[in-house]
Amino acid sequence: MTSHRPLKVLAAVAMVFGALTVFSGGQGLFGPADTRAALGHTVGFVLWFNFLAGFVYVVAGLGLWLGRRWGLWLATALALGTALVAIAFGAHVLAGGAFEMRTVGALALRLGFWVVVAAVGWRRPAGA
Repeated sequence: MTSHRPLKVLAAVAMVFGALTVFSGGQGLFGPADTRAALGHTVGFVLWFNFLAGFVYVVAGLGLWLGRRWGLWLATALALGTALVAIAFGAHVLAGGAFEMRTVGALALRLGFWVVVAAVGWRRPAGA
């Protein structure tokens, strides 16, 4: 896998994003009751997915930083996994399940980020 500057930047962002995701997800899952209550109507499977995926964000970012092909495969898997969770979330909402509007934005941001990372990573440089 060819390593290039945009992918290095995305890799660094992925590692920071992952650490923040683990922290915020941990607060939502294991934090004090008042912190959990302040989050409102969280959707359990989305919260758990994001928390666990945060660890994978860090590993994928490291792999991408090092120019390893498996980092790109992890980024692609994160995009696909996030898309599946977004579909399940949509079904939850359509079935009348409680949710917070910020979850819609967070899923869109996460999905968009990993789609961009995968697209940049799979793109072949000119002349390659």
